[in-house]
Amino acid sequence: MKIIPGAEPFYIPGNRTGCLLIHGFTGTPREMRWMGEYLARQGFAVLGVRLAGHATQPEDMNRCHWQDWLVSVEDGWNLLSSHVDRICLIGLSMGGALALISATRLPAACVIAISTPYEMPPDPRLPFIKWLQRFMPNVAKGPSDWHDPEAEKDHIAYPDYPTRAIIQLRDLLAELRRSLHKITAPVFLVHSSQDSGVKPENMEKIFQALRGNQHEMMWVYNSGHVITREPDREQVFEAAKNFIDKVCRTPQ
Repeated sequence: MKIIPGAEPFYIPGNRTGCLLIHGFTGTPREMRWMGEYLARQGFAVLGVRLAGHATQPEDMNRCHWQDWLVSVEDGWNLLSSHVDRICLIGLSMGGALALISATRLPAACVIAISTPYEMPPDPRLPFIKWLQRFMPNVAKGPSDWHDPEAEKDHIAYPDYPTRAIIQLRDLLAELRRSLHKITAPVFLVHSSQDSGVKPENMEKIFQALRGNQHEMMWVYNSGHVITREPDREQVFEAAKNFIDKVCRTPQ
């Protein structure tokens, strides 16, 4: 498999607090790169993983199950853990769902979940998706909600949603809903009020399902779905760094 140029995973060494960055559905590590570089400048060790079936060709996603994406996160955890004492899981969109689920299986210091879905959006085709996959190998993405056209041009992702992979995303989100009450690590949720791909109420539903009082939410107002590459990103990066500092309580 050949990785799309510019979409490679990345590692930046740093101090004994590590940040494991997880990209979204059909996306690539590139969408987490700016956040990773910011956190590295603050002294953190950073690893941006590539999820199975991503950043190569869309057909590769159709051979994956949602458990394969969790294994990609676990592989990244094992690589990073040999360099750090604690790890913060940070994910965008489906990457946020993977980070939250992984926090029930791995001893995460905290979780930062950005633009994360709680459930699939309402779509009359969804109940028939297993049947439709025979005739519709791909599903077109919806209208763009980007606020930064230049960042959109530079974005690397598959052009459509592989239909079989949508089934796996649906099942992954069912696992997320079963898992949220088990999370003991502090969670920081971020969402844009302008997100048309994952509606803002998703963040509120995740927050309500969490137990404990160490969790926080943050709204931004000048971004679409891919907040890590949108105009509000620096504000979000700084807030994420402050949350990590607070819950880890270690000097940077």
